[in-house]
Parts: sequence; structure tokens; C-alpha cells
Amino acid sequence: MKIKIIVITVIVLIAFLGGAGFALLRDIPSIKDFEKVKPIQGTKVYAEDGTLIGEFKIQKGIYIPFKQIPKHLIDAVVATEDSRFWKHKGIDYIGIGRAIITDILHMSLKEGGSTITQQLAKIMFLTPEKTLSRKIKEAYLAIKIEKELSKEKILELYLNNVYFGHGAYGVEMASRIYFGKSVHEITLPEAALLAGLIKAPNTYSPYNDLVRAKQRQETVLERMEKEELISPQERKRASQQAIHLSSLRISTENYNYFLEYVRKQLEENFDIEKIYKGNLKVYTTLDIRAQISAQKALQEGLRDVDKRIGWRGPFGKVSIKNNEEKEEKVAFTPAVGDIARGIVISVTPNQAIIKARGIKGKLNLSDAQWASKVIDSSGKVKILRNFRLTDILHPGDVIMVKFKSIGKEILFSLEQEPEIEGALVAVDPQTGFIKAMVGGYSFQRGEFNRAVYAKRQPGSSFKPFVYAAAIEKGFTPENTMLDEPISYKTGLKEWSPSNYDGEFWGEITLRRALAFSRNVPTVRLAEMLGVDSIINLAKRAGITSEMPADLTIALGSLSVSPLELTSAFAVFANGGKKIKPIAIKYVTDASGKILLQNEPELQDAISPEVSYTITSMLRDVVTYGTGTRANIGRPLAGKTGTSNDFKDAWFIGYTPQLVAGVWVGYDDMRKSLGQGEAGGRVSAPIWAQFMKEALANKESLDFILPINTQEIKDNSKNSESTKNSTNQKINPIMPR
Repeated sequence: MKIKIIVITVIVLIAFLGGAGFALLRDIPSIKDFEKVKPIQGTKVYAEDGTLIGEFKIQKGIYIPFKQIPKHLIDAVVATEDSRFWKHKGIDYIGIGRAIITDILHMSLKEGGSTITQQLAKIMFLTPEKTLSRKIKEAYLAIKIEKELSKEKILELYLNNVYFGHGAYGVEMASRIYFGKSVHEITLPEAALLAGLIKAPNTYSPYNDLVRAKQRQETVLERMEKEELISPQERKRASQQAIHLSSLRISTENYNYFLEYVRKQLEENFDIEKIYKGNLKVYTTLDIRAQISAQKALQEGLRDVDKRIGWRGPFGKVSIKNNEEKEEKVAFTPAVGDIARGIVISVTPNQAIIKARGIKGKLNLSDAQWASKVIDSSGKVKILRNFRLTDILHPGDVIMVKFKSIGKEILFSLEQEPEIEGALVAVDPQTGFIKAMVGGYSFQRGEFNRAVYAKRQPGSSFKPFVYAAAIEKGFTPENTMLDEPISYKTGLKEWSPSNYDGEFWGEITLRRALAFSRNVPTVRLAEMLGVDSIINLAKRAGITSEMPADLTIALGSLSVSPLELTSAFAVFANGGKKIKPIAIKYVTDASGKILLQNEPELQDAISPEVSYTITSMLRDVVTYGTGTRANIGRPLAGKTGTSNDFKDAWFIGYTPQLVAGVWVGYDDMRKSLGQGEAGGRVSAPIWAQFMKEALANKESLDFILPINTQEIKDNSKNSESTKNSTNQKINPIMPR
């Protein structure tokens, strides 16, 4: 009887294990024909001038054959990641034993003991989750791979797919990003540095931490010596040899926000298989010059605003002696404007010696003056009187600096990575073609595209739609409105709109009310027009977001994305036509057959006379109103916007060729940019810098006067005294 029970138990156990094994391994992919694996042709994306700006594919990076990968790089990777690679059959049982002991000691599943073949299985087929089932699948796949492929092919696939940090997949892309050259040109010390990155790319990146990168490189060289892949003399020479790193450009991610926008649009029209394996070609509307200008302008602008908020202090502390010893073997070729992590070597009241990217330079007091406004750990702001560098810096502090000048003497300016965010989008008002799109300070910091998906209150940048509704109903820019206190009862509450400056100017023309963004006259105007007429016009212009059906809409109480609001402004730039934003012109297959095509879609929204009248009024915003910082010396119009408590800062402006919008704020909608940080001060300068560069090679064009419209010069003065003149002759533009 006992034997029967034992036999049945064993059979049940075997059946259970077999069933569990089948369930666990049934979705394991086939390795059939794996030897013939070649890079799959995904989708190539091109800018409007035909320049390749990105690819969507399963195989990332630049694929190169095994024969083109230097032996010393292969040796470095094997010695570091899997010293028994050439001996095992996919699983290193000795390594697994060590890993199991570690797991038991730590009472958790730690990553360890994986062979290069197991890592390849995970990269190519599995998710990165650290679970027992994934480890079992990984081991099973590794055995299958080893049976089907040669060791050389396994290494080829691994080295072309593994991640090295900073967007670099595979050894070829890594070599180009870190050293500015092809992988077949790299030296032994450079190979050791690359091999050391695989374990933890962010931790050991020389761009993030030179000391750790150098220490990791030496660990790799020591392992190579231990495995007798290099001699002690070679290790010593390689350790002492200086490494020249290329200057890491943030521009490598210039197109990422736009590319993600394009990818999502492709996914709405094609299945995933087609996008990532179909060898499609996507021709977009992106203007490379405008895109690079947009990224640069937004990043610089956000840093400027962040400095006004205050200095948050060094973000780390290191031993100067250890850093001096390690960093001296790594050298960069910097460029003016590069921003890098720096270490304070010494500091006096007026000057600090900083070492950044292996280069020593000076930081003068004048280039850190903004840091006299200090934010402590509790968030309180303190102004340091008789400011000295010794008040904020000490030897060993880790800070961010910008290379201000390069020559016989290296000069730095003090920087810090901004906590605030922003977005910039630019559209051709005649076609709807998106020319530039930046969805945040850095795509690497966060992939959320604020240009498309951030819904924020536009504040006064919505006012042109209120005034357009008024012009449409027969008002003229010379009509007047009272700028005096007013209150509205809404249930048990009372709403009393006020002006930005807390003052009231009395009777004021519509032109000047819009130019100086007066809130009270705008609310009075909205009351006379009726909220429905404003909402109707805004919808015709392209605003699709929900709009509150009350008078607060006059002050921009709705929530819109930068792309939505910027596109709606195009009706004022193109004679009253609503546009559809377009990122993709057309898509072809491998043979050139067009699979998808987007033509400009323009619809009549408002009359040319109304659009031209609003343009005339918005030109005054830039000439003498709230948007003077956006004036770039060519015909343009625009509007500033600031939401309650300075949480959002906007500027939307346009020329006949380009309409662009800038939003700045915190992702945390509760946080304020600070008193006085309005759209005219925060966003208008960013807009101006972008437009100057984006339009640098384009003719300066004026807005075209509609046939049935006559223009009378605006006689208002560009001075503060004009606010008290109530009967001046202002007119503007009037239909006959």
C-alpha cells in the first residue's frame, strides 16, 4: 500500500512539474534560423529636407559584423561580463551557485550569475523583470541559443544590442557617442571603458561621474590581466593612458519628442509589425534648423528662469584628492556653451577653481552672482548680502558649470539643472505643417511631451479670441471700455476680477486693453458679447478642449495644450483660416508606393478683415504692450499669458511664415514660478530667441492687408503716459 502511494505521488509530481514546465515555456520563441539573423529594416523618418532624423525598429543602434569588432573589446567584455563564456554551454553553473548564495543572503532575487548568452536571451526575447519564471525562461533560451549559434554569432548579436547609456545601443553607436569614432578605431583603454559601462551605464558613465568611470575601467583591465588576455605591462600602460572623450551634445536628442509624436500617429494607421519590420519611409514636416533652435532656446530659457528662482546648492560632495588622481587620465574636447558636472578644487571670495570634464578653469564671482538668492532645504528663499563665492561653495562640492570661454584660460559660469519645465511648438500657418516641437527640458529626463499632452490654463493668451468675437460683432479697436472695479455674484460667492498691477485705468480703448492685457475691460467686453459667442469663435479657430461657459473664460480659465493653442492662433496669421496640425507628409513602403498622405486642410473660420484687425492689435502687444521682449525687429504679432499665482507663463506669436507657442511652468500644477514671473518675462524671451534663429535665413515679410480693409495708423504712444489718455484717436483697422 505504501509503495502504491509513493508511486502515485511520484507520478502526480512528475505530471505537475511537466505541466508547469509546459505552461511556463510554451511561449518561448523559436530559435530556428537564428544563425541567419540580420538587422530588421524598420521605419526610417526624414525631415522636410530629406535628412534622416530617426528610426523605429526592433534592432536599435548601428549593426556591425563580428569581424569589425576589435579583439581587445571582445576580450574586455568577456573578461568582465562572463569570463567562462568560451567554455560553458549557455549557463555557468559556478556563477549561478554564487548568485544563489547571494540571493539567500539578501533574501531577494538579485541580478547575478547571468552569462552573456542569458543576457542576450533577455535582451532579445524577455522582459527585464527580476522573477523566478523569467530566470527559468532565460536559462532555457540560453541553452537553445548555444545549441543553434556559434559563440562568435552570440557575441555579435550581444554586442550589437546591449545598452551603453546616453541612448547608445550596441558597440558602434557607443563608440561614436563616447569617442566620436567608429568602434574598429578604439584603443585598449577605450575598450575597457566601454566594457565597464554594460553593468550600469548611468552609474559608470564618464559624463555623469569621471571617478567611477575610471575606477570601473581599471576593474575591467584588472580582470583582463587576471584572465591572461593582456600582460601586466599592457594593463599598466592602458590604465595610465589618457582617454579623449567627445563632447556629449544634448542635440543628440533634438528630435525625440517629435519622433515620439510621429510614432504614435503611425500606430494609429499601421499595425506594430508594419512599423517595426516593414521598411517604411516617413517624410515629415520638421524643419531641422527650427527644431535645433527650439531645443536650444527652451533649454537656455528654462535655465535663466530657474536661476531667478534661486540657488539650490551643490548636488554632491567628493574627495578632491581621489578625483584629482582619477580624472587626470580622462580628457574632453569641450565647446563653448557645453554644460558639465564640475568639482570645486579651491575657492576664494571672488574666484573658484573648478575641474569639469578633466579640465581646470576659473569661475569668477560675476558669473555666479545669481546664486546670491539661495533656497534652503525647507524651500525658503534668502538673499545673501555682500555675496561671496565662499558663501555657497566649498572644496569638493559637485556643481554644474557652463564652458563660457575656451582658450589660454578656461572660464566657467555657474549653472544648475532647472526643476521647471516647458514646451515649444512651431507651425506653418499657411499649411499646418509642424516645423518644430520640444516637449520638455530633456527627453532623457522625461519623455512626457508637454507640447502635445500638457493641458494648462492659457491665461491672457486666450484674450485674442475674446476680442476677435467683439470685432466680428461690429466693435472696433477704438471703441472704449471701462477699466473700473466690478463684481459678479456666483451663487454664494462673489467674483471681483482685478488687473495684474492692481490698478484701474478708467476708460480705455480695446486696442490698448489688449496691448496691456487689462483683465477688467476684457471681462466687461465678454459680458456684453455673451460667453457663447466667444466659445463659438474659439471652436471655429481650432480649440477642441472643454471651455467653461462663464465669464472666467475671458481670462483664460480653460485648459489647453501648447499645440492646440498655437494652431488656433494661425487663424490670425493666415487670413482667418483654421488649420489642421500635420507632422507626416506621406509614408511609403520599400518600393516607394505611397501608403499614407496628409494634405494641408484649411477651413474658413473668421473673415480676413477680423483676422487682420486682431493682428494689428497684437502687433501693439509686442511694440509697446506686455510682449515687448518678443520684439525681434520684423513684422510680428503675439500675446502673453499668465495663469493665477504665476503657475503658467505663455507667449504665442507669429509672423506670416511661422506661428510659435511657448509654455513654461512646473509639472506640479500647485507650484508657482514666483512673483512677477509672467508670460512677458518668462516665455517671450524664449520665443524671441527661437524665432530669430528659425527665421534667420528667411525674408522679412509683412502681413497682407485684405482687399476690403483700410488701415489707419495707431496714434498711441509707446509710453506709460498713454494709459491716462482716454480720448486719443486709435484706429486701427476698419472694414469699409
